[in-house]
Amino acid sequence: MNRNLLATCILFFVGMPLGSFAGSQEQEMSQMMHHSMMDHADDGRISLGLSAKMKRHQLANMRSHLEAIQGIVGLIGKGDFDTASELAHNRLGLTEDMQKMCNMFENENFRNLGLQFHKSADHLAEVLKTKDANQSLQALSETMGYCVQCHATFRQ
Repeated sequence: MNRNLLATCILFFVGMPLGSFAGSQEQEMSQMMHHSMMDHADDGRISLGLSAKMKRHQLANMRSHLEAIQGIVGLIGKGDFDTASELAHNRLGLTEDMQKMCNMFENENFRNLGLQFHKSADHLAEVLKTKDANQSLQALSETMGYCVQCHATFRQ
């Protein structure tokens, strides 16, 4: 019972942010203008100083990661740990392409945090293979902890 309640809560809270990404192009433009007009002086996070093109690319990657996490939670809820494991490795793990992408960033702390995130996703993929929901959710929490830490430290 507790496992089902926990999975439902995770789905609710992970799914909420995804709904905000599903807006129209007009809404996205409005949000981008709002963010560009915001005074970042009071934002204590570190800017990565990315070009507009790299910002869009990085944001698309993070949205893809969030969608993968939502999928993993849903698959855990259905008891489909094998597919969840594949999703964790293929979409979040430290693949060769992800390693190349992470190594492109000049900020060493950001790069290392990204690499740790992807390594934790590979660990998550291994834990999911055990089909133990509690251990899988704990590993997922650890992976998501890197998301929280990164967003608390850096801004685009």
